[in-house]
Amino acid sequence: MPDGRRAPSRAAGRLRGPGVTIVLVLVALLGGGTAAAVPPPPPNPSDSELKAGRQAARSKAAKVGELTNDLAQAESRLDELRAEVEIKMEEANKALVDLQNAEDAADTAERNARAARAASDSAAATVEKIRTQLDRFVAGSYQQGSVIGSVSAYLGSESPRDLLARAQLLDAVSGSNLDALERMRRARTEQANKDAAARKALEVARQKEAEAERARAAAEAARQAAVQARQSQAAKAGRLEAEKSQVEQRLYAAQANVEGLEGQRQRYDQWLRQKRAEEAERARQAAMSSSSPSSGGSRAPAQRPSAPAGASVESVVARAMSQLGVVYAWGGGNASGPTRGIRDGGVADRHGDYMKIGFDCSGLMIYAFAGVKGLPHYSGYQYHSGRKVPLSQMRRGDMLFWGRGRIHHVALYLGNGQMIEAPHSGSRVKISPVRYGGIMPYATRLIG
Repeated sequence: MPDGRRAPSRAAGRLRGPGVTIVLVLVALLGGGTAAAVPPPPPNPSDSELKAGRQAARSKAAKVGELTNDLAQAESRLDELRAEVEIKMEEANKALVDLQNAEDAADTAERNARAARAASDSAAATVEKIRTQLDRFVAGSYQQGSVIGSVSAYLGSESPRDLLARAQLLDAVSGSNLDALERMRRARTEQANKDAAARKALEVARQKEAEAERARAAAEAARQAAVQARQSQAAKAGRLEAEKSQVEQRLYAAQANVEGLEGQRQRYDQWLRQKRAEEAERARQAAMSSSSPSSGGSRAPAQRPSAPAGASVESVVARAMSQLGVVYAWGGGNASGPTRGIRDGGVADRHGDYMKIGFDCSGLMIYAFAGVKGLPHYSGYQYHSGRKVPLSQMRRGDMLFWGRGRIHHVALYLGNGQMIEAPHSGSRVKISPVRYGGIMPYATRLIG
């Protein structure tokens, strides 16, 4: 066919009649079938239906607000219980440290008591030796029928020379024994002083032993309290989580009802806006890809931030960061690195902390600051181990603490609102945003 454009006119001439008009109208309405299908409009409710829907929505909205408030209170109580458990566990740590200190003091006092007893025994031996010497002198004097200072001691001399020799001998012997008597009196005084020192040392030793026993009892009581608190917390947490799930389901149902009839049109309008935005974005990306040449080069590497000043602070941070991912173990960690955790008879045991090699919160601080200062394994004592600075002045390398009157957690501040911590059983050493709920008003600074 030389000219294909004439064919439609002949075909159109054959399509005459009432059906042609209907077909053309449909073609015009459908736009030739190329446009996307428009969803049907939502139902148009009557005024009474809208009024009833609004009333139902207001009622459901009030219920949603009530349930949301209940949920917030439940979550707040859950946080309080977790903080209480941390306090109890840290009290057990404190009691263990106090117990070790008391036992060390008792050992020192016992050594002092033994030394004092040895000195007292030595003084007693000296007294006994002097007494024996005096007894021999007195016995010998009586056997010779003479007494120091008596005239009979000089009788029987055969010549003046013999008389003079006897007088000199008796004078020397009497002077020596008089000195012995004086030494005996001094030895007795020394013995009394040594005995008093021994008794005092023994008294101190008994006091230290009693303190150690009380510390041991306090440690056991604190551990049992921690166990009970953990068990109670676990049960309450389970109930709260179940309640939270129920409240959320009711909240979702209430929100669906609140949307009502008016919400249908609102959801559709939102969908339509999103759809148009996605189409516009696809068109923009297509235009950019078609207009921009393909690049075969590589991106410039991102510059690494320069290391902050303060080598000592950075060494502390580096030691802490080197332990990222190490498991939490209650009672674990020392200056050399992670250690095996200890039993608590409760939740820590259920997590198997006593079989894990890791850190707890204060143990991680001991390792981080090992090259700066030796820290006790109790966050309450660590809080007082350095200079206090207000939180508004805290900087990288400071220790942050949490507690409501009693310290129960510690972390190392990294700057930019971040910290590294060993949070709790079942977790690992990690970086977290600083939590300001329950935080102590001061940070502790050991460097600078």
